[in-house]
Parts: sequence; C-alpha cells; structure tokens
Amino acid sequence: MAELSDAFIAMPGGYGTFEEFCEIITWAHLGLHHKPCGILNVDGYYDSLLMLFDRAVEEGFLKPANRRLVIEQTNPDRLLDLLATSTPPQTEKWITRDES
Repeated sequence: MAELSDAFIAMPGGYGTFEEFCEIITWAHLGLHHKPCGILNVDGYYDSLLMLFDRAVEEGFLKPANRRLVIEQTNPDRLLDLLATSTPPQTEKWITRDES
C-alpha cells in the first residue's frame, strides 16, 4: 500500500485506522516516504487526536515540522485538493532504507 499510494487519508475509524495512520506518519517522520498524509475530520471526530499532536509539540515531544506532516480538513474535496498540491515538509531523515 505505501509504495503504490500517492497520499494517505485517515477517515473516522477505530484502533486499526489509528495505528495505520500513525505508522505512515512515523514513516514520513523517519524519511521513509515523502507523501502527503491527511485526516478527514468528519464532525470533529479527530479533534482530540489533533489536540494531542499539538500538545506533543507544546511539550517538546514533536517538532513543529513533524506536526505539519498531517493535513487536516473537514471537507473531502478540499482535503483531496490540499493533498494533491501539498509538498510535505522535509524532516530530518533518521534511517536509510535499503532499496535492493
């Protein structure tokens, strides 16, 4: 999925959705991909998670550039437009992936 995708979108879901989206953000954070990651925040479903991400920045656990890896929007068409025109922030690469 990660190799074939042009972008990643989390829609409202449960543990699997949370885990998979956080994993793909982590991969971006580690420099394993440079594809946009978005959250479709239907009816404020992800407000608490987004506040947690913001708190992690405030507390120094997350750099602001890494917080900007997540594009959030309530309108699906607007989210797709943002993802299509987005250039994810380049974060410090922590790991080199063997492409052999």
